[in-house]
Amino acid sequence: MIETWQQALPHGIQLSCRAAGTKGQPVLMFLHGFPEAAFVWDEMLLHFSKPENGGYRCIAPNLRGYEKSSQPTDVASYRAKFLVQDIAALIQIEAGAAPLKALVAHDWGGGVAWNLANQLPQLMHKLVIINSPHPGTFLRDLKSNPAQIAASEYMNYFCEPQAAAELSANEFEVLFGFLAKGVKPTWLTPEVKAHYRAAWSCGLQGGLNYYCASPLKPNKPGENTLQNLELPNSMLRINVPTLLLWGLKDVALLPSLNEGLAEYIPQLTYVPIEEGSHWVVHEHPHIVQREISAFL
Repeated sequence: MIETWQQALPHGIQLSCRAAGTKGQPVLMFLHGFPEAAFVWDEMLLHFSKPENGGYRCIAPNLRGYEKSSQPTDVASYRAKFLVQDIAALIQIEAGAAPLKALVAHDWGGGVAWNLANQLPQLMHKLVIINSPHPGTFLRDLKSNPAQIAASEYMNYFCEPQAAAELSANEFEVLFGFLAKGVKPTWLTPEVKAHYRAAWSCGLQGGLNYYCASPLKPNKPGENTLQNLELPNSMLRINVPTLLLWGLKDVALLPSLNEGLAEYIPQLTYVPIEEGSHWVVHEHPHIVQREISAFL
């Protein structure tokens, strides 16, 4: 059974959460990306909460700006330091003095998780990232890899003032198109679509603000601001054991982003998934479960 509740954080933000498993057990926390919501992890929550699969307490929050979580209106509220603050506070509420068994994250949830693991590694034993680029290699490729620059152009569109309205039009037709890129989405059943529509009907601007607040997106025509951006190595090093799962048919985040990661992540396990796209969690849940179980 999936539990749901609104969790108030000490700094005034509320996160709507989903969970399965017995309180007091070691905690796995799952962070979603755009344009998704916490419900996408339900199958994983139920799987890993079973005694035969570890018997973990499994928790998936809706990130700031999504579904019934707090949705600040100013873009600055979606800077990385505030997103990290939310999840660090939630971990301390849910896991107490014990670190998470693992933090599992996809897409923008991975963006939060990379930062959290860098800044507060004591909050987790292990990190699992799924199709979410490390900021060091992402910045490198946004500066120098024409294919990745072209693949990332959608990020600037998401920052346009009309984006939320256009993405919402015709029953979210364009957003469903994003979910169909890479591999035919046989997992996108009418029931699953209804879950997405319910989440998206709570508003899209919060999720889009992640792109607006981030400096990691391609230069616009006539701009050269990205070339002047440098991230110090101290902001990029990950000192917890890390599993990176990557659907190789991701058309937005190319596999070249995973070249050179050993420089930043000494304890890296990289598992490419040949027939997976950006939505590999939905396409191949059993592979994802198997690899996470082996890593834990």
